[in-house]
Amino acid sequence: MLYDTIAAVSTALGEAAISVLRVSGPQALTIAESVFQTKRPIPELSARVAHRASVADAHGLILDEGLLLIFRSPASYTGEDVVEFQGHGGLLVTQKVLEALLTAGARAAEPGEFTQRAFLNGKMDLNQAEAVMDLIHAQSTLAMRAAHEQMGGAIGREANALREELLPVLAHVEAYIDFPEEDISPDTGAALTAKMDTVLDRARRLIATSEQGRILRHGARTVICGEPNVGKSSLLNLLLGFERAIVSPTAGTTRDTIEEIIQVHGIPLRLVDTAGLREGGDHIEQVGIQRTHRELERADLILEVVDASLPQSAAKRVILPPEVESRRILLLNKADLGVTPGWDTGVPLSCAKGEGVEQLRDAIREIILRAGPLMGDHPVAINTRHKICFERLVERVEAARAALISGTAPEYVALDLREALAALGEVVGVIDVEQILDVIFSSFCIGK
Repeated sequence: MLYDTIAAVSTALGEAAISVLRVSGPQALTIAESVFQTKRPIPELSARVAHRASVADAHGLILDEGLLLIFRSPASYTGEDVVEFQGHGGLLVTQKVLEALLTAGARAAEPGEFTQRAFLNGKMDLNQAEAVMDLIHAQSTLAMRAAHEQMGGAIGREANALREELLPVLAHVEAYIDFPEEDISPDTGAALTAKMDTVLDRARRLIATSEQGRILRHGARTVICGEPNVGKSSLLNLLLGFERAIVSPTAGTTRDTIEEIIQVHGIPLRLVDTAGLREGGDHIEQVGIQRTHRELERADLILEVVDASLPQSAAKRVILPPEVESRRILLLNKADLGVTPGWDTGVPLSCAKGEGVEQLRDAIREIILRAGPLMGDHPVAINTRHKICFERLVERVEAARAALISGTAPEYVALDLREALAALGEVVGVIDVEQILDVIFSSFCIGK
């Protein structure tokens, strides 16, 4: 399949000013020449220059006119010959141009196949390929920044730095096993264990960013809860800037969870408006309340709304598990009516008048950043796949370190270190054992 020439519409479906179609593969130029009409033959056209072109069907009927760009291998996104046509953005005309390309010999590209070819042709590592999708799905400025850092190879650089620390350690052990006559000791002292400690420290710091990565990519799950008629749906609408939830004085109006995404200080929040917590109500409302309790258990942030114009003794507060209590922000809604004495903690808020929103945003940012600064010390925030790889790295390096100190046979130490390096190789999508041999021969001058 890698030798096929593929084609696809690269812009979103729907009517727009322009649409972009791409062709990539060994026959890209040949296929383009049979579909597009230009002043000069396509093989003679300059690369990376926009050329006027038209497209005709099998009967010579002009389908579209636009701009044609050529990117010759290897100086293209995929590393192959790539042809890009920018035409008018109508649904029918775009589909007709794609059909012409497929009829001429191209195959319809699979999802992500252009980026997959870029990875397989060495144009990017696996993390950079993942970052392409992160950038497309970014819903906040911080998520966009994190995706750009990853596309720039930040995670790959971190992984490669860890490999550079581990390779000399494995080289010592391998040399001791394979060339004992050279009298190269595995050195169970400070030199090798210090390198392992460096690897463990940096890997653990990277693992600690996985929670930040989850928040950046998917948003902090923020649950709005409280009694009926305290202003939960009004708060959702206020934060969104439009009326998403029905606001009514009738208790039990919100019966199911409602989700929307916003960003606060660049941090994506997945807002969840829940059913009001109260006793009674019909069966449907009780199901909604059960869902509210489930949402509270998995929330990253809890916005509890109370009617602060009423006495505190009249309010039925939300009881939270101890492990999530620190994630609660108490919102004293209806503050424009006056906050009743006794409400001494919380953020004063008036959903009716839109007051207190900035103070709420600051409180949200403070709680989210307690887990660690987003895009702070580390320029990367790893995803779940990275976390699994780095956790396996830590596990194997710890085992190798313990074995080295205890005097275990070096074959077992080498096995653990090789598995650690394999875990690092999975991070970037490359496992290269030849580097180990290079380090052995360059460092120890074997055979002189």
